[in-house]
Order: sequence, then C-alpha cells, then structure tokens
Amino acid sequence: MKLNWNVNANGKEKSRIGARGTLKVFGLLMVVLLLMSGCAASEPAEKLYVYNWGDYIDENVLDEFETEFNVEVIYDTYATNEDLYVKLKQGGTPYDIAIPSDYMIEKMIREDLVEPIDLAQISNFTAIDDRFKDLDFDPGNKFSVPYMWGTVGIIYNTAMIDEEIDSWNALWDPKYEKQILMLDSQRDSIAVALKKLGYSINTKSLEELEAAKAALIEQKPLVLAYAGDNLKDMMIGGEAAIAFCWSGDAVYMISENEDLAYVIPKEGSNLWFDNIVIPKGAQNVEMAHKFIDFLSRPEIGQKNAEYIGYSTPNKETLALLDPEISGDKTAYPDDADLANLEVLLDLGDFIEAYNRVWTEVKSAR
Repeated sequence: MKLNWNVNANGKEKSRIGARGTLKVFGLLMVVLLLMSGCAASEPAEKLYVYNWGDYIDENVLDEFETEFNVEVIYDTYATNEDLYVKLKQGGTPYDIAIPSDYMIEKMIREDLVEPIDLAQISNFTAIDDRFKDLDFDPGNKFSVPYMWGTVGIIYNTAMIDEEIDSWNALWDPKYEKQILMLDSQRDSIAVALKKLGYSINTKSLEELEAAKAALIEQKPLVLAYAGDNLKDMMIGGEAAIAFCWSGDAVYMISENEDLAYVIPKEGSNLWFDNIVIPKGAQNVEMAHKFIDFLSRPEIGQKNAEYIGYSTPNKETLALLDPEISGDKTAYPDDADLANLEVLLDLGDFIEAYNRVWTEVKSAR
C-alpha cells in the first residue's frame, strides 16, 4: 500500500494553528503513522524473481503464493530457450527461478549456470511420476524439478484441408502455399526438417544439417509466417491452414476452434520436458525452493495444467483432472505414440553450426 502526500509549503498559515490545532495535528499525525505502520506490516517482506515462458502459468497461482508466503513475485517472460540462455549467460540478472527445456538444462548444468536443488526441501517431489525423474539431461534431479511435458506435432484446420495429415511433408506441400505457419524457434524448426528427411533431431553431421537447411530454404516461399505466441491466434482465427506447434498449444487451440486437429507425424518428432531450475547467483534460494515445492503441490499443478493446457508430470495432479482432459490424446498420448520420439540434447560447441544454419535460413530470399 502506498500513501501519496501533497505537502503545502506555505508557512504563513502555521502561526495561526494554536494549541488546540497543534493537538489536532498531532492526533492526525499519529493516525497517519499508525496507518503507515499497518501498511508496512502488510507489505511483502521478500521478493522472488521468476523468468518463464510467455503464458505458462496461471496468474492466480502467483497471487496465492504471494499471499501465503508474504512475498512479491517479480515475473518476466521469454519466447525461446535461446533467449533465456543469453539473458542468464550475460549475468547481472536477479532471477531466482527459470523454467528451461531439457537440452537447455543440460547445457546450463555443463556451464555452471544453475544452483543445485535440495530435494529434501521439495516435499511434493514424491507426487511427480517416476517416468519424469532422473532423465538423461539431469540425472538424479540434482538441478531441476519437472514442471510440464509434451510433444511437437502438426495442427491443421479440417475445414480448410480435406485430407488426413500424417507427415511432416504436409508443411512442404505447394497446395498450402501461404497457409503454412512455422515456429520462429531454431532447434524446433531445424528438428522438423531433420525428421522430415529421416535424420535425428540431435545430428552432428554437417551433411545432414546442410540438407535440413536446404529443405527449410525450399519451404520458405510457402510459409505465411515464422510465428511465436501469435501462431495460436492465427490458427484459431483461420488465418492459416496448417502449422507445427507444441502439444499444449494445440490443446488450447482445439478448445477454441473445433475444426482444428493435432497429429504426431509418422516420421517421428520431439518429446520435450520443461523443468524448474534455480539460476546461478540467485539471491533468494530459500524462497525459490518454497516456490518449486508450491508449484509441485497436486492442487496447484491442477490449476496450472487446466490453465496452460500442457501435460503435467505430477501423478497426483493427473488424478485430479477432469477425465476429458486426462483422456485427451493430444495432451496425454499413449506410450505407443511416444515410441518414435526423441528428446533434444545439448550439442555442445556444435550448436554453432545450428546457429549458422538458422541465420542462413532466416536471411534467405
């Protein structure tokens, strides 16, 4: 609570106050001081700086955390893992919490950009399904706690496309010229091209990477836009017919437009995980642990899963979800649907080749 003061600096009236006026002024000052004391007591004692993907948390959850722990959450967002990495790598940022993806967590661990997590302080870690623990990018969950997971696939408008889509090749089909949306995301877009060609999304073959570049440049005249969060609105509004997207976004889009359908292409795709980390140099590590534990509560996970549309790794949260949600194959595919999927890995120094390829794709005419 803030009090705005308007002070009259004209001293001519002061001499006319008198004793009774002085008592009134003193009493008024006491009231104001009491009010200020009450306001000060209710103001958050601490701050927690959170850096997250856009539209990736129920804001009511943040309000609940602030109230319960008497803390002010300072919340910023980013659009890609690479944006997050650059911000944290530069240093000087105050973030206590971030939520990167698998390969970026692996990279941040290797470069000493994250603090270790004391799982003894995360009482709700037991609610996380064992399938999402101890994964290759963070063995033993020494540096991260699962937040959400999902797949990458194709979303298309069945009112605009009269065939069943099942292949990445559909994003290269000339009959959908200027009706195709691609994500403005380096690893994801290159991964789509690699899978289309039958290669691993983690290839370190320059020949295969150059073939992916050629495919993306060949596709570029067909692409309406390389989009970010606006991809959702464009697909919902029928501004485009087909796009590749993350499964959680597909859940939301389908809920807003019943003509939309989502498919994991037959060539395979990306299975991804977003985990919560504490960036190196965080100023409020104790409160960061409380926030991670809070987000891992089953009922808080339920609010987030219902709001975001992405898949929860929390088995107790999953049990709380409406069967219509937990039974949605877009968000919770069968194990057989996941068999041909890969997790993005940290490529080390070879990422520079990916950076070059993406720059050349974006600058191609």
